[in-house]
Amino acid sequence: MTLAPKNEPLAWSPARTVHPLDERAAEACGSYSEPLPLAMILLGPTGSGKTALSLALGERFGGEIVSCDSVAVYRGMELGTAKPTAEERTRLPHHLIDVTEPDHPFTAGEYSRLARKTLQEIAARQRLPIVTGGTGLYLRALTEGLFAGPERQEPLRARLRSRAQKHGSAWLHRLLERLDPATAARIHANDVPKLIRAIEVCLASRRPMSEMMGRDPLTGFRLLRIGLNPPRQQLYVRLNRRCEAMFAAGLVEETRALLNRYGPVKALDSLGYRQARGVLEGALSLADAIQAAQQGHRNYAKRQMTWFRREPEVRWMEGFGDEAETVRVAAELVRTALPRAIQ
Repeated sequence: MTLAPKNEPLAWSPARTVHPLDERAAEACGSYSEPLPLAMILLGPTGSGKTALSLALGERFGGEIVSCDSVAVYRGMELGTAKPTAEERTRLPHHLIDVTEPDHPFTAGEYSRLARKTLQEIAARQRLPIVTGGTGLYLRALTEGLFAGPERQEPLRARLRSRAQKHGSAWLHRLLERLDPATAARIHANDVPKLIRAIEVCLASRRPMSEMMGRDPLTGFRLLRIGLNPPRQQLYVRLNRRCEAMFAAGLVEETRALLNRYGPVKALDSLGYRQARGVLEGALSLADAIQAAQQGHRNYAKRQMTWFRREPEVRWMEGFGDEAETVRVAAELVRTALPRAIQ
């Protein structure tokens, strides 16, 4: 196991303090400020072994797992989400799994608020928060924050979707240009979800969205980011096998039950469930659905790595999270970052 050289430089300082600019004064007084509590972020593509590594590190260092997955938040969606198993969840406390129903849209802003509160509670128990998952937008919302926009206005959204279906997405773009030219210039004319959100913000807040783009970064923690970047072809083999196992375990039947209970909600458009719906609707054979899901997961893994490579100060490792050498190297990174008193 080696740290990936192609992603250097990786300037990471494990010893930042509350007042780093006061070190000389603190030394002169014979005292030092206490280090901020550590929070670990474990990122990487789907299938790279993040769950296995998070459990190994959590058991070694007294950690609690904070899921960072936009589908794992939904109850009843088990087989297609690769959530930690029931047995794995008994080994350590897990948070932000099964927090809402599939027919309730769960935003990145909601995730950020709950995750930050959870991190503070874990740190107050003197435990190590380990944020684990592959949803880049959720992770960015947690660490960098989102702009303070208004809550979703479902009646307004429904009217805007109806107008888009009648007049086309260009109609939405022209409306946004009148309300907020700066934001309209940043959003493609065919990106209906972003256009609707931007218009919603402008109308609900009575201000252009471009005037509300201040960020609220996470404070109060030192962040140790560890990334998994296993060999691409080996990852694809694992993803293909995992997709086969999902369908063999009953993904089509689980999808049928979810459709009967909630209807065709947006959550069921996620990978695996979308292909299982194709089987139920007669559009795909089981073999074709498995093949389509395998391709979808491979493509998703590529997109995840593209996103995560923009994350700052990631210590990348070229291996899977369930490999002994990966666990050893990651544990050394955590041990170095933790205050000596709690190692």
